[in-house]
Amino acid sequence: MITLRGMTWKHDRGLAPMLATAAQFAESHPDVRIEWEARSLQGFADHPIRDLAEEFDLLVLDHPFMGTVAKGGYLVPLDNYIAAEVLSSLRSESVGASHQSYFYQGHQWALAIDAAAQVAGYRPDLLAAAGMKVPSTWDEVSELARIGKGFVTSPLLPVDSFCSFLTLCTSFGETPFAAGPPKVHKVVSKEAGESALRQLKALVECAITQAHELNPIAVWEKMSTTDEIAYCPIAFGYSNYARPGYRRAPIHFTNIPSRPPRAPVGSVLGGAGLAISARCKGLAAAIDYAQWVASAECQKTTYVHSGGQPANRKAWIDLGINEISNHYFEATLPTIEHAYLRPRFPGFIEFQSQASFLISDFLRGKLSSATTLNSLDECFRKATL
Repeated sequence: MITLRGMTWKHDRGLAPMLATAAQFAESHPDVRIEWEARSLQGFADHPIRDLAEEFDLLVLDHPFMGTVAKGGYLVPLDNYIAAEVLSSLRSESVGASHQSYFYQGHQWALAIDAAAQVAGYRPDLLAAAGMKVPSTWDEVSELARIGKGFVTSPLLPVDSFCSFLTLCTSFGETPFAAGPPKVHKVVSKEAGESALRQLKALVECAITQAHELNPIAVWEKMSTTDEIAYCPIAFGYSNYARPGYRRAPIHFTNIPSRPPRAPVGSVLGGAGLAISARCKGLAAAIDYAQWVASAECQKTTYVHSGGQPANRKAWIDLGINEISNHYFEATLPTIEHAYLRPRFPGFIEFQSQASFLISDFLRGKLSSATTLNSLDECFRKATL
């Protein structure tokens, strides 16, 4: 009997599909047992991959780690074991840059199994009761926020504030890090950075008071179980909350607001990939499992129906899947297909952590916009030395 241990993140979207796929895989592979455990969303974002790869065979992880794993050799380069035509097919079927985000320095370090980007969510009943429509521009978001404190709320936990900063810079017309090394160690121009920071500060002013402590899951939970929040303009989407019966009030999702004449582009890409530890003893079984979970066959059936948020485009455009999710996938497809891929250099995770607290300090009034942007540039410079 081959036993593989896996680690994912603690939410129905993260754990339930891995348990379901492991059970189904065992039916056709009776000599293989896959055991899944889960860690918090924060642990998913910043726990050292080196430590996890020492303990687990299968890892669900985020693409900003790719530079770290390529440098450290903690994971199996999947292109050495999976046929080129299979990888090519997965890439062509990927929604947005999901598959490509795990390709770094000539190797495929994970297979995209989950796709997400920062999107907008709303409660149709609460908007209708207020006589308001779903905003499509940031000016309309400001108008909606006048309804009352907390009516418009986004997650403002430090890492989410930083991701929103990147999204706003890109959607307002400037791609962050575009002038980065080897040219200039600059995150974004003064003009674009200050514009994004102003918009973030406006979100603080209209949000519920505890927004600084909320991640996307917490916001979607509050929106779907209370009537306190009617609209969230920018947060990583979770299709679970769009499914009837998952919580008291289903959330509908749509593209992020835009600043005309620009379309809603530049949302930060999220999602998750399935990787294999370099110390995995049951490598052949792990490869077979990973390929199957990432395949359209699994993504359109077991994976999505057990609560997963697939990375395969065939699932995103499937009529049946959209019907059971209040059309979450087709409604947010334009956003994710034009999403922004964060840098993946070896020091990015450490930079992201430092940058997140700088943005948070600005939003709490501890730093000026000029100091914040200068400090971001300095952290960027140190991270890439």
